[in-house]
Amino acid sequence: MPPAAETVLDEVDGEEGAGGSSLPPGSPRRLLRSPAVAGPLSAALLTAVLLCLATRLSRSYPFGPVTRNIVDLGQQYLPFHAYWRSFLLGETRGDAFLNWDSGFGSNFLGDIGTYLSSPFDLLVVLFPADRVELALYAVTAAKITAAGAAMALLLLRLRPGPWPVAALLGTAYALSGWTFNLGATVPMWLDGLVAFPLLCLVGEWARTGRRPVLGPLVVALAWTANFYTAYMATLGAAAVLLVRLLTAEESAGARQRLAGVLRAARGVLIGIGLAAPLVVVVFLGTKVADPTPETTFAPAAWVEVLARFLPATASLSSPALFIGTPALALALTLPFNRAVAPRVRAGWSAAIVLVTLSLQWEPTHLLWHAGASPNGGPYRQTFVLCGLLIVAAWFSSARGVPRPAALLAGGVLLGILAWAARGSVDIDRWTYPAFGVAAALALAAALVALLNARRTTARVRPVSRTARVLPVLAVVLLLAAQAGEAAVTGKRIEEQQRDKVAWSPRIGPWHTAVADEVARADAWPRSRTDPGEVPGGNDVLIVGGQGADYYSSLTAEVTSRTLTSLGFGSYAKGRHPVTLDNPVTDALFSIGTRIRSLPTEPVRQDALPRATVAAATTPVPPLVTVRPKERPATHPGDSAFARQERLLGADVYELPTVTRDGRTLAVGCPAGSQVWFWAPEYRGGATLAGERRVDFEGKPPAVRAPMRALGTVPASGDVRIELSPERTTRLPRQPVGCLVQARLDSAVRQLTAAGATEVRATGHTVTAELPPGSTGTAVLAAPRISGWRCAAGDAEPRPARAYQGLVAVPLDGRANTVTCSFRPPGLKLGGAVGLAALLALIATGVLHRRGAGVQRRRSGR
Repeated sequence: MPPAAETVLDEVDGEEGAGGSSLPPGSPRRLLRSPAVAGPLSAALLTAVLLCLATRLSRSYPFGPVTRNIVDLGQQYLPFHAYWRSFLLGETRGDAFLNWDSGFGSNFLGDIGTYLSSPFDLLVVLFPADRVELALYAVTAAKITAAGAAMALLLLRLRPGPWPVAALLGTAYALSGWTFNLGATVPMWLDGLVAFPLLCLVGEWARTGRRPVLGPLVVALAWTANFYTAYMATLGAAAVLLVRLLTAEESAGARQRLAGVLRAARGVLIGIGLAAPLVVVVFLGTKVADPTPETTFAPAAWVEVLARFLPATASLSSPALFIGTPALALALTLPFNRAVAPRVRAGWSAAIVLVTLSLQWEPTHLLWHAGASPNGGPYRQTFVLCGLLIVAAWFSSARGVPRPAALLAGGVLLGILAWAARGSVDIDRWTYPAFGVAAALALAAALVALLNARRTTARVRPVSRTARVLPVLAVVLLLAAQAGEAAVTGKRIEEQQRDKVAWSPRIGPWHTAVADEVARADAWPRSRTDPGEVPGGNDVLIVGGQGADYYSSLTAEVTSRTLTSLGFGSYAKGRHPVTLDNPVTDALFSIGTRIRSLPTEPVRQDALPRATVAAATTPVPPLVTVRPKERPATHPGDSAFARQERLLGADVYELPTVTRDGRTLAVGCPAGSQVWFWAPEYRGGATLAGERRVDFEGKPPAVRAPMRALGTVPASGDVRIELSPERTTRLPRQPVGCLVQARLDSAVRQLTAAGATEVRATGHTVTAELPPGSTGTAVLAAPRISGWRCAAGDAEPRPARAYQGLVAVPLDGRANTVTCSFRPPGLKLGGAVGLAALLALIATGVLHRRGAGVQRRRSGR
């Protein structure tokens, strides 16, 4: 029997046995009627329905025409899932180690561990290629649904109680403000939402000495799915275990408590060790990733924190604590509910207060975020506090509706909270109406439940129809309050996000047209095909090709630094380099075909994007070229123009002296050359006399503008550039370069003649045949990120050298081939740790089995 099924059956048998069910053990009807199954299943169904309802109310895809692809959902996770589907179906150029499509070659195993390692992500293969947005929505919904079911299961394990209430509270957890405000738009973090209740279950097994093998496997699954939020969930589960050890009757002795802690620590360490092959790769990937500017944590004002308990509030600068007014009201009754043991009330109340304070104190903020304050939302761990509030609500209601005094005290606290939050900037026009209706319905449910409890206590006989209706009515009222408020909150948060943050359009005819052109022009590995600018970031992963566009938390610093130094633009503080339509960089990176798109209508949130698409092919050097030992003299300086020339090995630009008069730049260049303007921090327009305006979007440190062509130098050779800055910006010392095409053509011919005669590329390996007697340096047109090893001829592979930031191999004239292969750093170390953890898991299972056998024999005596 599978361990998970055995766990459920254990719970079922324990609860049904007392009831004297006449159904045979293990029968489907008995399983469905048991609280341990009915509660999670109901929570899952209710969660899925309400999530879809909220999406429908907001008119978002797939239940409306409006895009869901806001910020990183559209620029990272959607493209990565599209590529993941292609990878799983064997349709990609690279393999699990290397992604050839992004950033001219990137560490794909690191990206798998960061974005795609959840078991839920495998669902993408069930959808066609043109329905990847639907696939991602299904993955998101499945994770949120699983979180609701897992929480309901945990609640019933912590304390027996009415499964409909457990189902409602499980749904409240799954559809918290954190889910709508963060999790739904960062699907990888939703694995932490699922992991928290499961890790709490692991803590329960450790506390009671059960499931010593299944526990570490659950930990390993959580840390593999998303180690970032799994780390937070592990801290939260540790807090839950501590409270349980101090409050549960079964853990009364110090020896039992210590044993429970040791068993939990063993399970967590083994589980993390099992996940090490992926976790270590991701960890080392972060060490070489492009660093983001350091941020200093600034705690949110308490009025903003209180407001986030209320419905329809959205913000990244304060913790999203909404769990629904009914669930919050129940949680607030716990300190006053005398039906609950004092130590239980004190333990859970103290845990909630301390965790709340930990969100606002910098040392504990850093602890929650593994020592680094994140760029972006500083309250990513809030789902743990939401879970603790749900557990408190359950302990206060599991044995029946709280007494009137407790309900009154909890209601007063709820009213004070709502009143104190009235000045928050996050209060929405729907907040107080939704709160008021939910509170009224919750009050009605409480009154009905109290009336039913009084009738039950009085033992009214015979049982009337009213007695049977009252419990159902109470649950229906509670359901209406919780469900309606959750749907409204989901609707409003999604609408507010679309209005306030960047968004990408849905995948449509524009993407399809580019993908078709890329497929027709594909010449890999003879040369690259760059899909050009497509709406949304990272869309090279959707339409194909091998461009510079790449957006990942693991974008290597080498990649970002190399590309920006050559004039490429970037977003996300350097972690999102974008394509550069420049003939020199096309030659440097062997981009033989470039796709150019022109939208035929404005890009809108509620329409599929359309564009005219054309492909242009030019001769470029091969993917592997040979540079002479003596580097040719080129223009000095650190401008992007000079850096391009040094990497190319030829002077192809005229770099004139720039004269500035107010907002006008004046230079002299050869007639017929092409004028390029480079100012990474510049935001505004630049217009060459007689040409159209060209816009630049620099906004340091987040955005660096790429160099752009302004037009052709007139016959007079006089160039005047009018600037229209949106703010004062200091220009580089050499902002203007004039490209002489004949010089570039000559340089391309020379590199082609000396370059590889044949290039073969497999998943993560490149082999190039070179002209006999080649000396100098073989250069692979890929950033020299950590993990590249190369060899000339039959020599032993060694860590690759770097040539102006690209992969390089020294040549002595004796080798006619070079081979370069990529292996993600940390793979061997992680594999060794994983193997050791596997052996420890096997040993744990064997020892537990022997101990159980000895105990059975002693019991038999």
